Amino acid sequence: MHHWMVYSSLDVAAKAAADFIANQITASIEARGVCHMIVPGGNTPAGCFAALAEKSLPWDKLHCYPGDERCYAVGNAERNDVMIAQHLLSRLESIHFHPMPTELGPEQAAIAYRKTIQAVGLFDIAFLGMGEDGHTASLFPGNAALQESASVVAVHASPKPPADRVSMGLMTLRQARLRVVLAAGASKAPIMARIQAGEALPVNQVGDIHWFVDEASVSNEDEK
Repeated sequence: MHHWMVYSSLDVAAKAAADFIANQITASIEARGVCHMIVPGGNTPAGCFAALAEKSLPWDKLHCYPGDERCYAVGNAERNDVMIAQHLLSRLESIHFHPMPTELGPEQAAIAYRKTIQAVGLFDIAFLGMGEDGHTASLFPGNAALQESASVVAVHASPKPPADRVSMGLMTLRQARLRVVLAAGASKAPIMARIQAGEALPVNQVGDIHWFVDEASVSNEDEK
C-alpha cells in the first residue's frame, strides 16, 4: 500500500521528507543502535539532503549506501556519490558512507558491494528516486537486472546513459524496513497515474512506499 503526502512544491515536499526521514533515523538508532539507509542520486534529493543535514542527529550512527551507481571513474561529476557528497556528506563530518566501486565495472563492483552490505541484514530506510518510466535505483522496466535475486546487481543496456550501472537488487529494496520516494514535476504526472493504477512498474514492485510529491506530479488527487 502506498502512502501519499502531497505538497505545493518540491521544496516543501523535500523538507517534509527530511523531517520524516530524520524521525525514522532516530527511531532506528533507538531500536537497534544504528541506522542503515539507502540514499538516491540525481538532482531531486538535493533539497531534502540539505534539510536533513541541518537536523541534530547522532550522525556517527548513520551508515549510508547509494541505491545505485553509474560506471564511471571515481570523481566523475555524473556519479551519484559525487552529488551525495556535495549535498549531504560535505555537511556532516561523522556520517559513514559506503560508495559502490563501479570504476571496477558492473560485475566486479556488484560482487564487491554484496560483500560490503552482507553484514547489514535489513536496511532500515530505503530512500529512493523514481524516473519518468517508473524505474527506481537502476532497475528499469524490462531490464534483466529486475529479475535478478542477488542483493546487488550488475545492470547492462540501461535506457539512460551510461549503459553500465550497479544497483541494489529488487529483493534488497523489498526487504527494507521502510521505503521513501521523493518525486516532483509535471513530467512525472503520466507515470504517477500509472503507479496509482497499480501497473507492475519497477517502483511498484518494491513494496509499500511513503511518497512525498508535489501537486504538479499528481495527475488525479482523488485517487489518494
